[in-house]
Amino acid sequence: MTTAAQSVTLKGLAQEEKTESQARIIFRRFRRHRLAVISLILVSLIFLVSLLAPVLTPFERDAIDLSSKSRPGPPGTIDMEGRTHYLGVDHLGRDLFTRVLYAARVSMSIAVLVVLISETFGALVGAIAGYYGGLVDLAISRVIEFMLTIPSLPLLLILSAIFLRSDTVLPLPGFLSRFLSALLLAPEREVQKVVMLVLVLVFFGWLSAARLMRGMALSLSKQDFVEALRAAGASDARIIFRHIIPNGIAPILVSASLALGGVIVTESALSFLGLGVQDPTPTWGNMLATSQSYMFQHPWLPLVPGVFLVIVSIGFNFIGDGLRDALDPRLKR
Repeated sequence: MTTAAQSVTLKGLAQEEKTESQARIIFRRFRRHRLAVISLILVSLIFLVSLLAPVLTPFERDAIDLSSKSRPGPPGTIDMEGRTHYLGVDHLGRDLFTRVLYAARVSMSIAVLVVLISETFGALVGAIAGYYGGLVDLAISRVIEFMLTIPSLPLLLILSAIFLRSDTVLPLPGFLSRFLSALLLAPEREVQKVVMLVLVLVFFGWLSAARLMRGMALSLSKQDFVEALRAAGASDARIIFRHIIPNGIAPILVSASLALGGVIVTESALSFLGLGVQDPTPTWGNMLATSQSYMFQHPWLPLVPGVFLVIVSIGFNFIGDGLRDALDPRLKR
């Protein structure tokens, strides 16, 4: 009786594992990584609060408090109307709590746009190289290797100095310009500079995704199901978009989550050096650049954007670690 009961139980567990979807398996593995879960909650909360910045803050983004006796003002400063500046005011009398929320919106939106464009383009290029092989793979691989040998930071500084400080106007479609203006809560003229910075960061951002997808495509293109699809008359585009890319997307997702933190730090570094998004559009980088002139008299000033920058960049790294563990097929369920 005991053996029969155990056999029935094992069969039930096996049947339950078979019927459980892959998404639920990945979610259960991800939940085991507590730091990744906590980081996901914190990063999501910061981004959500930044989207609600116009509702949560009683001040305008660029509103100057002329009643402030000291600029920068300490946390808890109260203006003439009785409103509290919870994180103080900057050297122009602008509310730092408002500015840091708007900066989170801009910095995190830039990171998401850069990673989304870079990983999508890189995955497509890598899939084409790995699927076709031969001269196509050789040409694409040589381009990737050449670009990887170029020191990225000096070139990013040069490109940022050329494009962001020029009066070049990108021919953006009207709907796209309006969407980005609403997303960043910035005038369309400032949106142009943000788009320039996104393109500069995308220039090097797609290389890692292309190499990862190329390796996956080289392996998948030799599988039996791909040969069966070719024999059945499926087009190359259908095989690449419906089978190669979906089956090789796991390492791309991990790469994208890890790249988000790196893009935020890079954007902040460029803005800190005056080669990124410029004031009055707030980002964590240019807020740090502004605070450096006053940090010895007001040491709390660089902490306002610095704490958010550290939390988000480390949080994305933990999320990437959690996704890597969750998507690894070698791990037990």
